[in-house]
Amino acid sequence: MKIAVIQGPNLNMLGIREQHIYGGITLEQIHAQLQNAADQNGIELEFFQSNFEGEIVDRVQECLGTVDGIMINPAAYSHTSIAIRDAIAAVNMPVVEVHISNIYRREEFRQKSVTAGASTGVITGFGGFGYHMGLIALMQMIGELRALNEARNAQSAE
Repeated sequence: MKIAVIQGPNLNMLGIREQHIYGGITLEQIHAQLQNAADQNGIELEFFQSNFEGEIVDRVQECLGTVDGIMINPAAYSHTSIAIRDAIAAVNMPVVEVHISNIYRREEFRQKSVTAGASTGVITGFGGFGYHMGLIALMQMIGELRALNEARNAQSAE
């Protein structure tokens, strides 16, 4: 099982920026903890972070045929990027959107995620632990899809 973890703008500043909102954990620490959990479950992770919308769109598109699922924190782009939303919809695979803070307790403009509508599910407000929740959700969804495909293949072989 292979999962892409895509991080949006300013997440490279975690641990420095607005600690009262995002806590003191760094992106590197989140990735290390996530990698430990993935290693324990035999999952390969690919990490990517960009402050540029087009690079995020490109990375989502590159996932087609190369990974089983995507965990994405589009950060500020979740509120504005139709391009990232369309890329998520185009790849047609399990996608979990993660937000460190609870976007529904934030400013009004942050309470709407345009990318969420194309994602399979959204986890918001659990800090760095939200990424672990996302990993568990993706493991479950990918496992279910594999089982369904195996059942279909067995049925058509009969």
